Amino acid sequence: MAKAIIGTQHIGNMMLHPSLRGNVLPTERLLANGFAVPEVRAALRVIPDRRNAVSVLMVWVWVAAITAGVVRIDHPVAWVAGLILMSSIQARFLILMHESAHKLLFSNKRVNDFVGTWLIAYPGWSPIGIYRRSHFAHHREEFGPDEPDIPFYAGYRTTPRALGRRLLRDAVGISGWKNLKPLFRGLRSPAARPTAAGILGTQIVMFVVMWAATGRWYTWVVLWFGSWMTGWRVINRLRAIAEHGGLGHSADRRATTHHVRQTLGARFWMVPFNTGWHLA
Repeated sequence: MAKAIIGTQHIGNMMLHPSLRGNVLPTERLLANGFAVPEVRAALRVIPDRRNAVSVLMVWVWVAAITAGVVRIDHPVAWVAGLILMSSIQARFLILMHESAHKLLFSNKRVNDFVGTWLIAYPGWSPIGIYRRSHFAHHREEFGPDEPDIPFYAGYRTTPRALGRRLLRDAVGISGWKNLKPLFRGLRSPAARPTAAGILGTQIVMFVVMWAATGRWYTWVVLWFGSWMTGWRVINRLRAIAEHGGLGHSADRRATTHHVRQTLGARFWMVPFNTGWHLA
């Protein structure tokens, strides 16, 4: 579903090993580290405000549509299917939060940060300020000494059995619980309390609204909290592996990042909004 290919050179279904790329950098469009030159980057950083506003609106429309469909059918199979589908919506919240963290969601910085925080990050359980700092460290030097995301990528390639254990922990909520505990601990920290309270307060609002809209107290528990604790964890791990698994440190960023082939299935489940084109 999400097939990774390395770098920029491939012929048909054949993939060139990094050692066969050749020492072609820098070029007129690329720096020695594989990044685009400033002129090219400026063109790529043009922010489509209207399209992004529609994207933000549509993730909430999907939340409402999945919830309404599940409640209308009201069968155990429908609730399980809704949880799985909502996991892909969690992935969309994460990617839009990623864009906001890069200040690329809206050209107006105040709008970018407000929408990115209160309509995207906090509903998606994400402390966007902390994420922004750690994610920039990731981009400064992938697989470097200060890489914050190395737990996602370490240990690959691996055996099917080891990968299965990790995915099972994701699917049953063990990984989710490990990520949930720091949020509650943050309430005891003066520095972290505003962010933790903002996230938990947003979740309480969603719980109340979904209960009032559906007449079922467990709607938020199953569809939103449940999908974040389970299905989205599986999606997030597979996406992280597809982006960086099996790679290592290199001055040439083409050798530290895969891109994920943009099939319809991959775009729906793992790499929405073209985020599969992952070379920085």
